[in-house]
Amino acid sequence: MKEQLEQLRAKAFSALEEASDLKALDELRVQFLGKKGEVSAILKQMGKLSAEERPVIGALANELRTDIENHIKQRVEQLKEEALQASLEAETIDVTMPGKPVMRGHSHPLTKVLNEVTEIFLGLGFDSVSGPEVEYDYYNFEALNIPKDHPARDTQDTFYITDNVLLRTQTSPVQIRTMEKVKPPIRIISPGRVYRSDAVDATHSPLFHQIEGLVVDKDVSMAELKGTLELFIKRLYGEDSVVRFRPHHFPFTEPSAEMDIQCFACKGEGCRLCKGEGWIEILGCGMVHPKVLENCGIDPEEYTGLAFGLGLERIVMRRYNIDDMRHLYENDQRFLSQF
Repeated sequence: MKEQLEQLRAKAFSALEEASDLKALDELRVQFLGKKGEVSAILKQMGKLSAEERPVIGALANELRTDIENHIKQRVEQLKEEALQASLEAETIDVTMPGKPVMRGHSHPLTKVLNEVTEIFLGLGFDSVSGPEVEYDYYNFEALNIPKDHPARDTQDTFYITDNVLLRTQTSPVQIRTMEKVKPPIRIISPGRVYRSDAVDATHSPLFHQIEGLVVDKDVSMAELKGTLELFIKRLYGEDSVVRFRPHHFPFTEPSAEMDIQCFACKGEGCRLCKGEGWIEILGCGMVHPKVLENCGIDPEEYTGLAFGLGLERIVMRRYNIDDMRHLYENDQRFLSQF
């Protein structure tokens, strides 16, 4: 039996040295030291030995078990070290190779102009507020004096989730929510994403951004509305900017107007950019309809309000002479790197 143990020692050590990975070592551990392993098989034969031989053979068997366990530990450490060295050699960096340029990120043109517009209005005493993009029909339409049969409610234009829940088509619901919670005086802008069921082309997108403004206080007038917007345009486009107001209709304002800015390219003479008009529509505005104030619990006999809304994409396109809105959403580095 001593010879069997010595032969097993030689066999185990030889097999462990030849093992090439940790999985093979674990299989050898089970083969030699497991409950059904070769060392256990030899120990089962000890019943045939005399009382004097058993302690001797038992000690030799335990010594063999310990030696095999230690050898396995050594081989594990050795294989790990070899794997580490191989990995380091494979990942060696040639410091003489030229480096690869790292592209630095920067603000998107939409973000740049939004920050600039927000900064202008903050300087005029406005607060910036936000609201949910998934909105109730009441806040998006009813409270804004848009009746059930109004074309703006058409499912062809609005993304309805249920009959009463939709993706907001404007940021005006933020104004309603603010007027419900805050007593006048109110002076806010509400920038954010809005959704409309439009086909994607050079000037339309189902997702775009609006910046709407609201002022509610005593003695707010159309003159204040015009002065605020003229000052905003001059801050944004330069002191030589020229604007005009045209009568229009919105359900939530009365009177209502659209504001145009004189064409940057032709200065009012008429060109391809302004389609021969000399003017470019930039935003809609008006005095808050008394019914809208009543819907929010504000007495229209005591308070009046002004409101305006502009499309951020339109402002950005005019600012940077971009002729296709899709460029703003396609993440083309050739386009974005220009900003």
